[in-house]
Amino acid sequence: MNLNHPWLMKLGGLVGSGWVRCWMSTLEFKAWFVDPKVDPAYSPLPRRIYLFWHEYLLLPFYLRGHCEVAMLLSRHRDAAILAEAGRLMGFELIRGSTRRGGTEALCRLLRQGQTKHIAITPDGPRGPRRHLAPGAVYLASRSEMPVVLIGIGYDRPWRIRRAWDQFAVPRPFSRARAILSEEIFVPSQADRAALESYRFYLEVRLNELTLQAEHWAASGARKPGEKIVWRQPCRHRTLRLRQDGILAQPPPEGSNRPSLSKVA
Repeated sequence: MNLNHPWLMKLGGLVGSGWVRCWMSTLEFKAWFVDPKVDPAYSPLPRRIYLFWHEYLLLPFYLRGHCEVAMLLSRHRDAAILAEAGRLMGFELIRGSTRRGGTEALCRLLRQGQTKHIAITPDGPRGPRRHLAPGAVYLASRSEMPVVLIGIGYDRPWRIRRAWDQFAVPRPFSRARAILSEEIFVPSQADRAALESYRFYLEVRLNELTLQAEHWAASGARKPGEKIVWRQPCRHRTLRLRQDGILAQPPPEGSNRPSLSKVA
């Protein structure tokens, strides 16, 4: 029996998307925003690049379908079912990675960035875990799209220990938390040294936000300014391709990397 048959992939995607909807619907979701306007459910412009670690894919996968988001997935056959599930959940899927189909995927992402948000797990598809690959930074620079980092945490999740990313499966009826950064701009003319500077900065910042979200979820504490979030489509869809007046924010003069801002 051919386990890679397209109909089996479609069936697997249907079952998978149904499982995500049922399982994740039991969780309590809260988020904290540096700027609430970065939520794709409320603010379709400007188009943004959302970065979060691969192990926490389930949360944005469940909450923000039908929000004009294109998601990058690997060409590996294991991701075929996930791609079909993502399509059913309301995402446009672009297959490729820095290892397989990378150039083609990058070209498609640059085109999609004119009409859709882009979601990337920058440590996928094979790791190292919580290490930000340079492709997302290069894309942000060349597309002139702002980056929004999403730190995610669950309360005492189950972990798939054999997986390279120790993929997190939240316990039913537990807490899920997310902390979203402000928009971060990578200069369009950044050279290789500047791109590495931003890559390092984004990696450190995303790890900081993730640790904060994990602690918040585990503690059950109330965070000033927190918001309850629900699964919902984008409220204000638009066909505009671009919003003017966006200014890049380069690193401080004489610095090898941007300073790390703290989240309250």
